[in-house]
Amino acid sequence: MSWYLNVLKNYAGFSGRARRKEYWMFALFHAIFIVVLAGIGVAIDTQIPYFIYFIALFIPSLAVTVRRLHDTGRSGWWVLIGCVPFVNIALLVFTFLDSAPEANEYGANPKLAPQGV
Repeated sequence: MSWYLNVLKNYAGFSGRARRKEYWMFALFHAIFIVVLAGIGVAIDTQIPYFIYFIALFIPSLAVTVRRLHDTGRSGWWVLIGCVPFVNIALLVFTFLDSAPEANEYGANPKLAPQGV
């Protein structure tokens, strides 16, 4: 849960790098909350809670995706490939790739930094 909260604390931070674990732990909790809110929406016959959550977390999820792409050595503009049907699978593959082992133009490797989480 702390990985999820760390992403929310850095809600509009598009610079730097995000480790694979940070990205996927955020994605896991994000998916859980979406399923729960969609279920609540079905129970109360409205999807307003889901849409409020989705809109509130659009920027943080975009930011962590860009930082994840930076960690693999790619520009954040690669996130736009998610708009192309069938080609968007490349974005998923990029998020699965390991970090670039050395420092790159987006910062030092976060795996080498001490983790307080």
